[in-house]
Amino acid sequence: MNAAELLQRDAGEIADAVRAGDVSATALAHASLERISHTDPRVNAFTDVTVQRALGAAAALDARLAVGDSTVRALPLLGVPFAVKNLFDVAGLTTLAGSKVERGRPAATSDGPLVQRMQAAGAVLMGALNMDEYAYGFTTENTHEGPTRNPHDLARVAGGSSGGSAAAVAAGQVPITLGSDTNGSIRVPSSLCGIFGLKPTYGRLPRNGSYPFVASLDHLGPFARSARDLALSFDAMQGFDALDAACVNRPVEPTEPTLAAGTQGLRMATLGGYFAEHAQPEALAAVARVAKALGATRVVELPEVARARAAAFIISNAEGGTLHLPDLRTRADDFEPLSRDRFLAGALLPAAWVVQAQRMRRWFALRAAELFKDVDVLLAPATPCVAPTIGTEWLELNGQRLPARPSLGLLTQPISCIGLPVCAVPVWGCHPSLPIGVQLIAAPWREDLVLRVAHALQQQGVASAPVAAMEAA
Repeated sequence: MNAAELLQRDAGEIADAVRAGDVSATALAHASLERISHTDPRVNAFTDVTVQRALGAAAALDARLAVGDSTVRALPLLGVPFAVKNLFDVAGLTTLAGSKVERGRPAATSDGPLVQRMQAAGAVLMGALNMDEYAYGFTTENTHEGPTRNPHDLARVAGGSSGGSAAAVAAGQVPITLGSDTNGSIRVPSSLCGIFGLKPTYGRLPRNGSYPFVASLDHLGPFARSARDLALSFDAMQGFDALDAACVNRPVEPTEPTLAAGTQGLRMATLGGYFAEHAQPEALAAVARVAKALGATRVVELPEVARARAAAFIISNAEGGTLHLPDLRTRADDFEPLSRDRFLAGALLPAAWVVQAQRMRRWFALRAAELFKDVDVLLAPATPCVAPTIGTEWLELNGQRLPARPSLGLLTQPISCIGLPVCAVPVWGCHPSLPIGVQLIAAPWREDLVLRVAHALQQQGVASAPVAAMEAA
């Protein structure tokens, strides 16, 4: 198998091939660069391609292998190309966070901690990826960089705000990417682009070395074409960092070795109520298919989900607006029109509203904790619909006409609000040509459970992430 063919396989297989000497890290880097060159003019996932850095890092890995360095052979992501949302610090690049305002800032002088940890595991950085401005959006229709297009249908959105991260994996440009999730920005694009995405527990992975959006809601995590690749990358990134005040000092808890345990003994249930009422038939069919495969017959409800989502909206508006208020006062015309007015509104929210939203958030977290006394993994749709076409303004949802862009996060925001670990798994066949995702949700710190279930679903063929057919010019 040549490097181009291998690039379309899972990261674990790629690392095994490099380790066995079947392919070089340099050949894989060249294959990734060629795939990006061939597909990105249509997809628009990348904002920066770090050619010389990638080739240098790959050559260094090959040189260590050539002299029999046993430590390099043990690296779990040996030679695997990856890329990061352009809110991660990458040495030598300006951290854009999808904006025009940041373009004049100095370049980062060092890589963010998660970029460093991925490289320490043997992965090779290929560049930075498109996103909604300042992570405030669900479609990656970026005015400054142009929209990222869904590789499975170029007329449709890739989701957001980590749209470039999802599209790069779906297009076969790289097998792993990193993104962020504040209100659904990993799970929404995973669902629409048909790949796997992991939002870890709030406080699990450090966020320093990345541009913030809402400090009390921000998470960082990986995208991949398999649950095992999520586990390999998540395990490589675990670890405390005191420079992030929200990062919890917990020991590393490897998840990849637990995947083989499958779903035996796990108590699973589908979330009904709000989650059923805010989903189109394709989304409900995907959840039903997953539930049937897992033997999950129970349906349970969380109370006051709509209020929890409203709380997430208020907290996001207030924190985001306050963060950007100085630039809004002096450079309002340089902001993305889709986000500027929301940031301005957020900066003007009454403090009493924010306090009440935080109280609601705490109450909702306690109700979820009660549910997890009897259930290990909850199932819910990830998005209310498949990917809409670029420019879509409205969605029809169970008789309601809703604004399209914010409504893509209807089903993810309430879960982000309380920081639970979630794996989005892609399901095909519920729509004639497009995928849609299902959320696997567990109690805090139980990423191992959602990854086990995701892996089992992939093994059964219920969840899959094929590379998009991108050969036609």
